Amino acid sequence: MEIRPTTDQDLDVFVDTLHAAFGRFPETPAEGGGGVWWSALEMERNLLAVAADGRPVGTAGAYSFELTLPGEILVPASGVTAVGVLPSHRRQGVLSAMMRHQLSELRARGEFLSVLLASEALIYRRFGYGPATYTQRLTVPRHQGALTLPRARGTADGPATGSDTGTVEVLRRAECGGILEEVYDRYRRAQPGALSRPHRWWASGAGQPPISPAPRYVAVHRDADGVPDGYASYSVGEANTLTVDETIAADDAVFTALAGFVLGHDLVAEVVFKHFPPQHPLRWQLADFRAGQVGGDTDWLWVRLLDVPRALTARGWFTDGELVLDVDDPFLGEHGRYLLTVRDGKADCVPTGREPDLSLDVSDLGSIYLGGTAPSTLVRAGHIRAHRPGVATVADALFRAERSPHCLHWF
Repeated sequence: MEIRPTTDQDLDVFVDTLHAAFGRFPETPAEGGGGVWWSALEMERNLLAVAADGRPVGTAGAYSFELTLPGEILVPASGVTAVGVLPSHRRQGVLSAMMRHQLSELRARGEFLSVLLASEALIYRRFGYGPATYTQRLTVPRHQGALTLPRARGTADGPATGSDTGTVEVLRRAECGGILEEVYDRYRRAQPGALSRPHRWWASGAGQPPISPAPRYVAVHRDADGVPDGYASYSVGEANTLTVDETIAADDAVFTALAGFVLGHDLVAEVVFKHFPPQHPLRWQLADFRAGQVGGDTDWLWVRLLDVPRALTARGWFTDGELVLDVDDPFLGEHGRYLLTVRDGKADCVPTGREPDLSLDVSDLGSIYLGGTAPSTLVRAGHIRAHRPGVATVADALFRAERSPHCLHWF
């Protein structure tokens, strides 16, 4: 078997092989080739596994993204995608060989982390990936969608939520592509766990709504000066259900204004927020707390560290302290022990011979890296070993982020 990089001439073979791996057929591209997910593929970053007889049997790809780390720090991240093996060649080492080849290439590019969305939760942990952000669905019956007035007059972090002075305008998706791109880019730069959406995604309509050209209405929020600072992409479907693809907002007040707009839509039975951030305050803003029904609680972005010291010194930190981390990477056959020292928001991470505070798999380090999974949770689950009492609490404080990480982008 040979694993080789692809070129633009391999696009059809790559797409056909991947679809065959999942027993599906490619959709018909729109005129001009846009509107399909593969129109954003970076063919120079993809791999084909080819059998001895020359037949392609597996695929793996990667996108070039920026990932926002805690502290509003932007770093390059490879978005692993389009991974599949023909049913006739599974359990023969094809997937492992492709993943090992890909990780080696990412390191050769000088990258220190990669991310993916896992089609199956059992597959990718063995390659060193761990779930790091989560998402859910919030369903609110329209007749129970009234929002309460804010009781607080303001906080040290700003004015009380609900003191919005902006406006909401309804546009069709085709009318506001530039607005969506601009507003999303401002949002993702401040949101831990968010990925960039390169211009080629918007230009080609690759991905899911609102990137794709699928018919959607968009509620665009503008601030008091008329500058767009949020949007909600939505459609009304069967049973008069209004489904919000995603809500992007500069702050909680803008999110509340957009939520109030869709919750007040006429002739709608219920509103479904499809990609809702866990622990978002909207449920507390409903007059009837029980009106918001949470479902579809699942993992989203998985993180894999390729260079532990570089990754840990790249992100921002919000508590001083130190930990000795004993990190095992069985897939790459590597092991390291590191002293992590944090002072004034900056970290130093160096090899050490000191006794460890925590022993963990590289996939568990990926899970806690963005601050969305508490180390103590993985200690209680039996994944991370704490070597002394109280160290899990120290790790929780150290790894927390300024806000919960969340990723909306599908790739």
